[in-house]
Amino acid sequence: IGCGPGYKSPLDAMKGPREEIVYVPCIYRNTNIEKPDYLATVDVDPKSANYCKVIHRLPMPNLKDELHHSGWNSCSSCFGDPSKTRNRLILPSLISSRIYVVDVGTDPRAPRLHKVVEPSELFWKCGLANPHTSHCLGSGQIMISTMGDPYGNGNGGFVLLDGETFEVIGNWELPGEAAPFGYDFWYQPRHNVMISTEWGAPKVLANGFNPNDVKAGHYGQSIHVWDWTTHKRLQSLDLGVAGAIPLEVRFLHNPDAAEGFVGCALNGTVFRFYKTQKGDWATEKVIGVPSKKVEGWILPEMPSLITDILISLDDRFLYFSNWLHGDIRQYDITDTRNPRLVGQVFLGGSILNDGLVKVTEDQELDGQPSPCIIKGKRVPGSPQMLQLSLDGKRLYSTTSLYSAWDKQFYPDLIKEGSVMTQIDVDTVKGGLRVNPDFLVDFGREPDGPALAHEVRYPGGDCTSDIWI
Repeated sequence: IGCGPGYKSPLDAMKGPREEIVYVPCIYRNTNIEKPDYLATVDVDPKSANYCKVIHRLPMPNLKDELHHSGWNSCSSCFGDPSKTRNRLILPSLISSRIYVVDVGTDPRAPRLHKVVEPSELFWKCGLANPHTSHCLGSGQIMISTMGDPYGNGNGGFVLLDGETFEVIGNWELPGEAAPFGYDFWYQPRHNVMISTEWGAPKVLANGFNPNDVKAGHYGQSIHVWDWTTHKRLQSLDLGVAGAIPLEVRFLHNPDAAEGFVGCALNGTVFRFYKTQKGDWATEKVIGVPSKKVEGWILPEMPSLITDILISLDDRFLYFSNWLHGDIRQYDITDTRNPRLVGQVFLGGSILNDGLVKVTEDQELDGQPSPCIIKGKRVPGSPQMLQLSLDGKRLYSTTSLYSAWDKQFYPDLIKEGSVMTQIDVDTVKGGLRVNPDFLVDFGREPDGPALAHEVRYPGGDCTSDIWI
């Protein structure tokens, strides 16, 4: 019986309704357009007259926030609590450190602003800044990971918000326990554990990527294991150079599972993390995408840059995007120690056969891929954020990573704006195919081309909901 929000189990969620609208943050910071970022509501129902159109825009009241990811006031972690409703979207701003709370309950097709948590609340009450990932807790509170302190240095702490008033309560972590860097996190209460990841120091990455900053130690290469009950940091697992810049972390959805995966951007690797027989946690590299030797690029070798990963709700497939190489991959993870590549599709990237970069040595491809053209438009940039339909049959992708890095690596994206694409998934044998009839073009927005980031479904999805 449905009690609170979401679904009783991940497999129940797979039987949920098909997505009809999605929420997508759109960013104008670093685009030379002096307009606020906004939350776009996009119609993705093929039966609708507005299919593939932005049907509503909610502008934020400030400029240059850098909206990024979003989360919920409550999700499947509160399924057992009939007093809870999923009706507020939490929108942390990566650069301004504001947190916007958006009412999507009153009219899901026309979200409205409910509350603004000002940066001073995070600075003064928590000593934290640059909020990133937001997850709701079974307790009714909201927990948000941070990347920095108010001075722009790395600081991997966590802000707690009250789930009703959205006031800042304080830090989740114990005093002095914050990690050196922060980014994403995922928790698994049945194993009394939370795992967090690291990007880098905000003041270093804020305006672009400099490889020397990696050598200087301004980027992370560890994941952190926390005791979910006591909030103590128990282990810091150094992934080494191969695991530099570990970004999105995903436990398997099955709440009994004591393992998951983390996508490590810089050297195109995926590590599996798991609970050992003696009860602590360990990691092993299970996927490596070889860098390509190139001419005409900023470095002689181009890494794939794995930027987003997700797992299907039945824990069968792992998907990730290679933001520099330009492809999305599907792996069968039935054997979690030996993921098997079963699907791949190129949507853009930096090695297209009509571009300026020449690949001189490639361990995977016989030739450079062709540009992807959908409904007459060449896809600018490269696939980045991913979202999967509940039934696992449709994968959505947007092309913006983060405005300063977009501007550096894909200047055309600033001029032309992002797109959202849809990939049809073979869930039996594996396989990916671009849907030629689906394209949302954020280059045609009323205030000018916008950078579109994370995709969120109103009823929850496989990157927002956690089962306990």
